[in-house]
Amino acid sequence: AGRVQSVAVRLIVDREREIQKFKPEEFWKITATLIPSELAKQAAKTAAKKPAQPTPAADADLDEPEDGEAPPPVPEAAALPEGAFLAEMAEWDGKKFDVSTGEQAHAIVAALEGQPYVVTKIEQKDRQDKAPPPFTTSTLQQQASMRLRYTAKRTMMIAQRLYEGVDLGADGSIALITYMRTDSVRISDEALKNCRAHIESHYGPAYLPDAPNRFTSGKSAQEGHEAIRPTDLSYTPEKVARFLPQEQAKLYELIYRRFVACQMKPALFAITNVEVRAGAGMFKAQGKILKFDGFRKVYIPSGKTGDEAQLPPLHEKQQLACLELAPTQHFTQPPPRFNEASLVKSLEKEGIGRPSTYAAIISKIQERGYVEIKERRFFATELGMTVTDLLVEHFPKIMDLKFTSHMEDELDDIENAKIEWHSVLNEFYEPFAEELKVAETKMQTLRGQETDEKCPQCGANLVVRFSKLGKFLGCSKYPECKYIKPREGEPERIAVPTEHACPECGKPMLEKMGKFGRFLSCSGYPDCKTIMNFDAEGKPVPAMTKTEHKCEKCGSPMVIRQGRRGPFLACTGYPKCRNAKDVDAAGNPLKPIDTGVTCEKCGSPMAVRRGPRGPFLGCTKYPKCRSAKPQTDELKEKLKDVLPPPPPKKEVPQVEIKDVCPKCGEPMKLRASARGYFLGCTKYPKCRGTLQPSEELLEKLGSA
Repeated sequence: AGRVQSVAVRLIVDREREIQKFKPEEFWKITATLIPSELAKQAAKTAAKKPAQPTPAADADLDEPEDGEAPPPVPEAAALPEGAFLAEMAEWDGKKFDVSTGEQAHAIVAALEGQPYVVTKIEQKDRQDKAPPPFTTSTLQQQASMRLRYTAKRTMMIAQRLYEGVDLGADGSIALITYMRTDSVRISDEALKNCRAHIESHYGPAYLPDAPNRFTSGKSAQEGHEAIRPTDLSYTPEKVARFLPQEQAKLYELIYRRFVACQMKPALFAITNVEVRAGAGMFKAQGKILKFDGFRKVYIPSGKTGDEAQLPPLHEKQQLACLELAPTQHFTQPPPRFNEASLVKSLEKEGIGRPSTYAAIISKIQERGYVEIKERRFFATELGMTVTDLLVEHFPKIMDLKFTSHMEDELDDIENAKIEWHSVLNEFYEPFAEELKVAETKMQTLRGQETDEKCPQCGANLVVRFSKLGKFLGCSKYPECKYIKPREGEPERIAVPTEHACPECGKPMLEKMGKFGRFLSCSGYPDCKTIMNFDAEGKPVPAMTKTEHKCEKCGSPMVIRQGRRGPFLACTGYPKCRNAKDVDAAGNPLKPIDTGVTCEKCGSPMAVRRGPRGPFLGCTKYPKCRSAKPQTDELKEKLKDVLPPPPPKKEVPQVEIKDVCPKCGEPMKLRASARGYFLGCTKYPKCRGTLQPSEELLEKLGSA
């Protein structure tokens, strides 16, 4: 990887090592449920009359909240009697409360039994929550990742289309946003004037500050462009939604709301801090009420739901009753793994890269196999950790975060004619050349390193190799011998001779194991590339059927292949030529459906394609142009007689699931995917825990 990408990988590798070394530590909290004494008797009567609420059974079919919905209410808060509130112990015996064992916590609870609870201090104040600045490239990528779950690359592709212009019917092609590669929060005077007029007319003078809100860009900002904002506020998200694909409409609304919000008044919260003493313990509670929503009327910052924690009317020296005193066990958590939003934020904070490079950095380090994404989090691969260790050992200066940031500053100084480029180049290259000479002789070469282990197929030594999946052992005679030693837990990859003969050349067929299961391959490979699959009865069937059709793109013969969604016509020039067509029942290519829609990126016609979720529109210039979008309702109605039917939805058998989520402890439910059945958390999408079904469950599903 390059200078910037290597440092980005180091950030992820260092975090991975922190997590591996982390040892959780136990700690305890003590929480009191308190209520004014005069309300305690009434609360006891109400609790006695109110029947207990049944809890859902383990296999209950709970409703799943959709993306963007508020999370379900916290059970503890919902069960509090009217006038009650929660207070957490902050001090014990005049010192900060710090308990690491259950015995200590329960001893404190016992010591507080029968003690009076008295309000000793009340502090009330107003707190402002100021509007955030308009978007820069990095903050747009961060918010799109957190709110819309878009990758940095996808965010920039969508923003590029909004910037280039979209067709708004009678208004023609309109560029909806300003340039999207910027590190500046500057707003032009004309845009400020229009924004303030929009706020006053749509939300009233109460939301308009006396003077425009001004924001300061970072010290390394180039100020070459404005912040990312709508070009014309009259094009509201509601007005343009019917002209835009869903992903563009969502991103435009995010940009639009953030820009309008940045020029609105702050939100105002009334904060009440309360201290309560009981024996040698001191408890703290905080109440928060939103007095004025301000910019939150348009845009709520991520992670800040605005939930109000209310306290009953209290005064100093007031007597309180303790309804419950609960000790709870907790453990310290390791530092979180980077997601795309936090990685972009760290790159920007450390001065690594430029706004236009963040998406490319993240894509490249994944393509090279240095990191991988699981459940939207970055994990360092064995290859990434090995390469990083070697680079840090032999090129410590280049791999230092401060060096990379310093280099960015010097490049800016060269651009601004503050320093000569020769001096910067000499400062870098002379020590680098020395390090490079040392590395050429002393850096350990891991790839291709021979081992004492012998290849079971040809007897040659096995050597260490690397792939995106990590380190593995392969035959040193590759490509003559393609033996790969299976990793721990993997089946042996041995080609087994069979009695079947190749239908093309007559040589024996070999049974092999691929990622989709067993298949037959001709022993005459690479001269003969015949492949056969097994049908439901275990009989070999050709993986492709020859036809008389020729590929109109490269002239190679076309063959019929079997895909997950049925037969299709494919070019034998694959992977250089990826031409493919749908076929009718007789195996003849279907005539492309004239949709009348052109590609927004290259202007070529859009054709109806089949996908796992049904038909969609894809550019006919694929793979050079990968533009795709869903069909509109009007197009579905127009083409209802010629569109291929959507794939049938896989029915999920009704079986009892006793497993619980490994992440949150909630019940699991059976779900179906293109690859088969799996268990998913009933709290999805709030919790995305999954499990593979047990052998016993798979047997039940087989008989269901």
